Amino acid sequence: MITNIHATTIVVSDQDKAIHFFCDVLGWKKTEDAPMGPNMRWVTVAPAGAATSISLSLPSWYTQKPSLEMGINTGIAFAVTDMKSTYAELKKRGVDFKGEPEMMPWGKLGVWFVDPDRNEFFMAET
Repeated sequence: MITNIHATTIVVSDQDKAIHFFCDVLGWKKTEDAPMGPNMRWVTVAPAGAATSISLSLPSWYTQKPSLEMGINTGIAFAVTDMKSTYAELKKRGVDFKGEPEMMPWGKLGVWFVDPDRNEFFMAET
């Protein structure tokens, strides 16, 4: 039976630039980095202790699937336990937020941010 989601993919223009953003700016860990033949590299990143990783893939991998692109709302949401301190720390590290955290209809704070390729993510307090 399925036990968890291994990885989800976002498309990035430069894997090393994306690794810097997710690992050095957001404070995550690189979980995999392996060659997959000429000009291909499987790279995943995740928050420490997470069961699910994000694969950082190049657009050239998806020439048969033009719907995968950069600069979109990914539909990926991240959980935080303290929105105010997390927001303040990530803002200080240079994360580009689309606004201030605001109260969501379900009674918790939430905010959207983008990576260097303008991929959009949601961060919600749990």
